Amino acid sequence: MEGIFLELTEKQKLVTLHRDGPALVLAVPGAGKTTILLHRTLNLIKTGIDAKRILTITFSKAATNEMSKRFSKMSSNLNTNFLTIHAFSYKILLDYARIRGKNYKLIEEKKSLKNQVLKNIYISINNTYPTEDLLDMTSNEISLCKNLLLNPSSFENNFNCQTANFQKIFLSYENYKKENHYIDFDDMLTLTYKILKDDAYFKNKYRSYFDFIQLDEGQDTSYVQFLILKLLAKPKDNIFIVADDDQSIYGFRGAKPDELLKLNETYKDLKIYYMEENFRSSKNIVNISNLFIGQNQNRFKKAICTNNDWKNPVELIKLKNSLDQYEFIRDKLPKLQGSCAILYRNNLSAIGLVEFLERNNIDFNIKDNKNKFFSHFIVKDIIDIINFSYDLSNLALYQKFYYKLEGYISKRHIAYLKNKVTDNIFKELMAYPNLPPYYLKNISKLASDFKILKNMKLSKALSFIQYEMGYNKYLEENAKRLGENMNSISEYLFYISLIGENAKDIDEFIGRLKHLQFLLRKPNDSNINLFLSTIHSSKGLEFTNVFMIDLIDGNIPSKSAIDILPDDTLGLEEERRLFYVAMTRTKENLFLIYPYYRNNIKNEMSRFLIELEGCRDK
Repeated sequence: MEGIFLELTEKQKLVTLHRDGPALVLAVPGAGKTTILLHRTLNLIKTGIDAKRILTITFSKAATNEMSKRFSKMSSNLNTNFLTIHAFSYKILLDYARIRGKNYKLIEEKKSLKNQVLKNIYISINNTYPTEDLLDMTSNEISLCKNLLLNPSSFENNFNCQTANFQKIFLSYENYKKENHYIDFDDMLTLTYKILKDDAYFKNKYRSYFDFIQLDEGQDTSYVQFLILKLLAKPKDNIFIVADDDQSIYGFRGAKPDELLKLNETYKDLKIYYMEENFRSSKNIVNISNLFIGQNQNRFKKAICTNNDWKNPVELIKLKNSLDQYEFIRDKLPKLQGSCAILYRNNLSAIGLVEFLERNNIDFNIKDNKNKFFSHFIVKDIIDIINFSYDLSNLALYQKFYYKLEGYISKRHIAYLKNKVTDNIFKELMAYPNLPPYYLKNISKLASDFKILKNMKLSKALSFIQYEMGYNKYLEENAKRLGENMNSISEYLFYISLIGENAKDIDEFIGRLKHLQFLLRKPNDSNINLFLSTIHSSKGLEFTNVFMIDLIDGNIPSKSAIDILPDDTLGLEEERRLFYVAMTRTKENLFLIYPYYRNNIKNEMSRFLIELEGCRDK
């Protein structure tokens, strides 16, 4: 048996030998969490436990596949259960439906049905058309409400809910699913919990299947997921949780480190193991990241250490603008050895980065990029406005945006135009019966603006649309209703401007947008050493070198976390954990980049960079 422990330290061996009773393994970044779980599984099997009676719950399908692949190299026993919590819950639901005569259909299996249903409900209740971002926010808040097992009224009143008429939308959505026998991914969890709690037959049936429950990435487990696993593990309570509360970054999905912190209240005989050695990063990275995350109060205190050598110190780079960021990375890449990653807070940051890298012939891979930039209403508006300048007779196109520009064109005027045939809408409007002088003046200016726009270089067109034609005023007045803030709006405008800067006309601009969409979806190439990812998607990965970009207050930490200060420090602590996750992806070199300006707007440096400068002085 000793052979199976060859790659383990003495402390790791001790953890893998844990057999009966509840255990919490607090494993810091680079401590080998997956290795510990796999060796513990193998050890249980070696001591006579049937592999089928060990259930290991993983965070994602990718983690499940990776764990299964690695375990198959360690053992020929293929009867082990590596499953996501959703896959496991769905098995129970299908079994329950078969025996109890229920009918469950997964709404997500019908492409876009869930989004369409929510959109229709949102429109009918709020009498307004939601943007993609607004619809996503509504969907996420419904999911969070269900993962926390809250009623919609309580959630709406106590959780800084952003969705207008949330309770009505929630109940309408639930009624639609009930009437049509649909369930969604969150229902998989809530229904499974209810079944295991209330149905003695199924509770005892599934308890009898498993003697040992193991949970990977325990810090990312939501409240309802924890309850399912706790119910399943009874009465033996052989539950083995591998986690790092300092890497809990999915609060928006209902994951909170609180459940880990309270485990010893649930299990009085809980055994806690500390895996504090980081095998990944240099001493520079380990020391400063340890001091940084130590500023969080709601955490297990850990003495993170490493036997790795000192390497290059963490570099804080202050640059004039986003373009300077990209140029710094371009010039730095040829000087670095090993794998490189560029990490950012949100997918929007990928737009400018990909645009620049592609124009500079720098190959890259990109992780799980679900970018909504190309379908965003601002992008569509700009394209429509510029296209209309080339065809002033296109009433159908003008109707899409006329109320977003200055000129005081009303629905009454649009109705009038529908009965006219003209090569110029504004000429026809000038003939509108009894039109007051100020209307004539406004319409004349609109006609002149579109003529100017048509003959303008695309690189100048965006600013003209914003400030001369009044589009920026519309955005400022309607940002909240559209589920946006001016910070995010300025980002969209900046990236549109960046892409349009090198385009000679609207056709080339649209072609460029389509090409960028293609680049963001292209399959990864294992021969390419440059990796782009959001911080969330980078968790669990490691690189020799890491660049963190767009380190601006309002981006990281997020504006929402800043806005609720000082009333709630928990949001800021999760943001600090997110920053910590990014820092600890690197083995040797870490570059932290702050651009002063974006879209001619001065940005404040992320307060986390100020904290890190303080850490470096200690």
